[in-house]
Amino acid sequence: MTQIDFYILATDSNDSWLRFACRITEKARQRKLQVYLHSENEADATRLDGLLWTFSQGSFIPHRLVGKDSDAPFEEPVLIGRDDRVAEMPAATAVPQRWDLMINLTTQVPDFFSRYDRIAEVIDANPARRENGRERFRFYRDRGYELKTHKL
Repeated sequence: MTQIDFYILATDSNDSWLRFACRITEKARQRKLQVYLHSENEADATRLDGLLWTFSQGSFIPHRLVGKDSDAPFEEPVLIGRDDRVAEMPAATAVPQRWDLMINLTTQVPDFFSRYDRIAEVIDANPARRENGRERFRFYRDRGYELKTHKL
């Protein structure tokens, strides 16, 4: 069964939740895990793409943006996808069927969440994101998933 961790941040400063997602990604890559960052929209995906290059000075995280324009299978260990593009992706280049970790940065639980060994839900102090996080927490809990909460 998929392991689900909620990371509750005390701040809602600009990009703090995206920067924390980058930290989780870096730690997962140190363990040789494959990571899918699931973003809400193009703006968040683009910000994540930039942050993965700049959030840590000595770090390099090979990654790729997922989109309907992709015509080759994904070889990168980290993918950034958008909730509004998942349905449009060709089958040959779709998000992998089974990966190690999905970091969900959207307001909803993705239909395909159970394909992953682990889900990381990152929630900052922004009131709207906090309420959406509570709804996702209830969704997982009501379906019998064991949930872990990490207050940071």
